[in-house]
Parts: sequence; structure tokens; C-alpha cells
Amino acid sequence: MNLTLFDQFLSPQMLGLSLMTLATTMPSMTWPTQNNRWLNNRLSTLQSWTTHMITKQLMLPISKPGHKWSVMLVSLMIFLLTINLLGLLPYTFTPTTQLSMNMALAVPLWLSTVLTGLRNQPTKSLGHLLPEGTPTLLIPTLIIIETISLLIRPLALGVRLTANLTAGHLLIQLISTATITMMSLSTALSILTMTILLLLTTLELAVAMIQAYVFVLLLSLYLQENT
Repeated sequence: MNLTLFDQFLSPQMLGLSLMTLATTMPSMTWPTQNNRWLNNRLSTLQSWTTHMITKQLMLPISKPGHKWSVMLVSLMIFLLTINLLGLLPYTFTPTTQLSMNMALAVPLWLSTVLTGLRNQPTKSLGHLLPEGTPTLLIPTLIIIETISLLIRPLALGVRLTANLTAGHLLIQLISTATITMMSLSTALSILTMTILLLLTTLELAVAMIQAYVFVLLLSLYLQENT
């Protein structure tokens, strides 16, 4: 039973070749490319409005030097959002349920924000490791605690995204299995579990969007501390 439930999180393969790359590049094909026409269609207008809104929300708390990161952060936001939503379709695979992929996104981006702060303002960046007014006896302990807190940030980013999406997919799988089982036992219970499944799917849609936003928002806050 456990093998059946967790089979959905295995990287898909065809003829012995991993389809992970195809699963990550396919969402980019769903977004229309810009053209030189004066008037755009509704889909292009919606895309432009969404991109503008995301950029405004992410860049609002960041100082002007950090606005150079806007293209990368918005692209990451759209990438994660599209992958999370497409992963809810039947017979699809969600790459962001893999901890390895999420950590591969979180660690380099977090490290780049830290290195940016150390290069541009080393005194202020190192000052985050020791709060002002700390008693002398607590200085070594607080430096160790703040260093551990700094190093655990990318792990928290990757685990948060993985855990939330994995938990939602498992619940959908369990309730859908229960719905099919109840059809032959009780129609009323089957309708009840189907209703719960629909509500859970709606909730998972919200979770997919919120987790993509939270991932990029936390990166933007880390960037704010170092710019």
C-alpha cells in the first residue's frame, strides 16, 4: 500500500531515461511569447498583468540596488507556480515534490544573496550575527545560534515546499482511493468523500500558489537584508 502511494513521487522514466528534464521544461511552453502587435489577445494581457503584479509585490520591500534581481525572482515565481499547478492534473508529475530539486534551487539562490551582502556591505551583513546590546558573556553563544540560523535557511526553504506539496498529494491520493472503495459499499459515504476530495483539491490549488509565492518572498527578504 505504501509503495503504491509513494509511487507518484518517483521520477518518471521512459525506456530507462528520466523524464525529469521534460517535466521541468514543459510548463514554460504553456506561457505565450510576446509579439510585436499593438493589440494583444486576452491571454497575453492576462500574462502581462500577472507578471506586473508579481514584480510589484516582490520588489516593493527591496531597496533599489536589489531591483536587479527582479527578472530572476519573477521568473522563478512563475516557474514554481506553473509546475505546482500543472502537477495537480491527473497522470502528471510534480518536480517540486523532489527535495533534491528544491534544494538545488534554494541553496544557490540563498548563497548568492549572502555573497552579495558580504561583497557590498560586509559590516552590515556580519552585524546580523550579533544583535546590538548583547551582553559580553552571551556573544559567543549568540554568534553560534545566528550562524546556525543563517545556514539552515536554504534547508527550510526546500523542506517547506517539498513537505507541503507532498502532504497535499498524499491526502488527495488517500481520499480518492477511499471514494472508489466506498462506491461499492455506501453511496452516501462515497458522495461525502467525493465532496471532501473536491474541497481538498481546491485547497491544494491555493497551497500550490501560496507555496510558490512564499518560496520567492523569503528569498526576496533574504535579499533585502543584504542590499
